[in-house]
Amino acid sequence: MVGMAGGRVWGRISALLGAAGTTRAAYGAFRSRPPGGAARWERKNYAGRTVNLHAGLATATGTALAAATAPGLPGRVRGATALAVLAAGGCGAYDDAVGAGDPRRGFRAHLSALRHGEVTSGAVKLFGIGAAGLAAGALLKERPADKLLAGVVIAGSAHLVNLLDVRPGRAAGAVLVLGAPGLLRGGPAGPLSAAPMGAAAAVVGDDLGERTMLGDAGAHALGAALGLAIVTGNGRRGLAVHAAGLIAAAAAGDHVSRAAAAV
Repeated sequence: MVGMAGGRVWGRISALLGAAGTTRAAYGAFRSRPPGGAARWERKNYAGRTVNLHAGLATATGTALAAATAPGLPGRVRGATALAVLAAGGCGAYDDAVGAGDPRRGFRAHLSALRHGEVTSGAVKLFGIGAAGLAAGALLKERPADKLLAGVVIAGSAHLVNLLDVRPGRAAGAVLVLGAPGLLRGGPAGPLSAAPMGAAAAVVGDDLGERTMLGDAGAHALGAALGLAIVTGNGRRGLAVHAAGLIAAAAAGDHVSRAAAAV
């Protein structure tokens, strides 16, 4: 029993430190050689200060690598993790790069554009992350209802963290708070909670210092990882409760973002 407990603790520590180290290394690399040039990843934040989006690319990289390689995870969990986190980060990065000048926000705006024949970067992100969440849920659960609920939780968690990315440190801080209870769970939930926490901790100082921001890439990747931790740590009842809460948060997205900005 002591050996098993020690193994679980080591798995969490390994994921936490691995994510933090990989994220810092990736952050430094992206700052030195930004893909496509520095200007592509520069934005004005809420206060009009110029910040970069390198933290988003770095946290997506660090979270995916640490979560997928954490000790003791079954192969299907590693596959689901790599799929969901990389797809969430990739779709988010696409929206960061292509949709920077698009003022439309929220599901309704992008679905309305789609009805008129326009495929926005937000719509690509919406359907891409949704499909990846469902595919990951199908790998993690056996019954059709559980697969669906798992997909909703993974995609919904990714969306929730993105809703909170409205001021410096809000999304990263939320990941640290929301991930903490998962560290106490057995099985894959522990290391899957530790990975996004380590990645968020690695850049939260730069985020609060208004030198960088998570953007869609980082927020969605971190949120997807938290969703995976929830899925692996809950049965149908727990999944249903989390899915209902995440759907409610998505429906009240503007209110959630305003509340986060006011904290």
